[in-house]
Amino acid sequence: MEPHRSHYADLSVFLTIARFRSFRRAADHLDMTVSALSHRMKALESRLGVRLLNRTSRSVAPTAAGEALAQKVAAGLEVIDAGLDEIRAQVNSSAGSVRINVLRDAVPLLLAPVMSRFTERFPLVEIEIAVDDHFVDVTAEGFDAGLRYSGAIPEDMVAAPLTGPLGWVAVASPAYIARAGRPEIPEDLADHNCVRMRTGRGQIYHWEFDRGDDHRVIDAPGRLIVGSSELAIAAALDGVGVAYCLEALIRPYLVGGRLQVALPEWISMGPPLAMYYPSRRQLPFGLGALIKTMRDVDPTLSWKPHR
Repeated sequence: MEPHRSHYADLSVFLTIARFRSFRRAADHLDMTVSALSHRMKALESRLGVRLLNRTSRSVAPTAAGEALAQKVAAGLEVIDAGLDEIRAQVNSSAGSVRINVLRDAVPLLLAPVMSRFTERFPLVEIEIAVDDHFVDVTAEGFDAGLRYSGAIPEDMVAAPLTGPLGWVAVASPAYIARAGRPEIPEDLADHNCVRMRTGRGQIYHWEFDRGDDHRVIDAPGRLIVGSSELAIAAALDGVGVAYCLEALIRPYLVGGRLQVALPEWISMGPPLAMYYPSRRQLPFGLGALIKTMRDVDPTLSWKPHR
């Protein structure tokens, strides 16, 4: 007998009747009439050439052949349902929304280079990006994740590094260096005008320098205090003084000659940028897709020496 799609529907009806042991309850469950169910079962038994149900005025029970068929049909439908659920999960998970709170420095380094690719590859994902240098409780503020330097991420969070260690340097414009001279050691910055930085936690950032095993921390002097790398870099470009920032952020200005590393022998390798999220939550599809996209697109953030 050639299978027909109506056969599979009738088998599903048969299984429902066998499970409820009642035409009335099966009819209510399937939103069908009792007469329609009875007609479907008679047609199925006729096609198979065997009685599947014993009917009395008070009950319905599978015959031996019906019981054997019910077990096999149930097992087969479980496999089919599992396959359909898997497909639905893939479709549903590729949609939805994700909210992240990111450090301002991460925007040009990690987010801007991947937005076009991400939105093209995942058109059903709605993504909201809040840029904030102040450290926020992402869980309390309703974000799915945050993006910060890994050294500042709370220990109870899962951190997914997106870069390697990042190089920090002191930079100034050629005009400023010609006017004020080039420092030879970090302590020489005491005689320079430095663009100081106030962190998102409200502290004035002390500049760190390393040369081999020699580690020094400098409370750089200066009349200008800013709250973003963008402003510090702009001030350095205008010849205001020496700024301290990620080498990756000012690499185009170094290559173009608009800025110079003031202390080329002294750099500091800081922690990577990392996405972080609560460990007790299942990773949203959109967030996992964004992390993968940022890792796929190499932002070339590793330290590159410039003299």
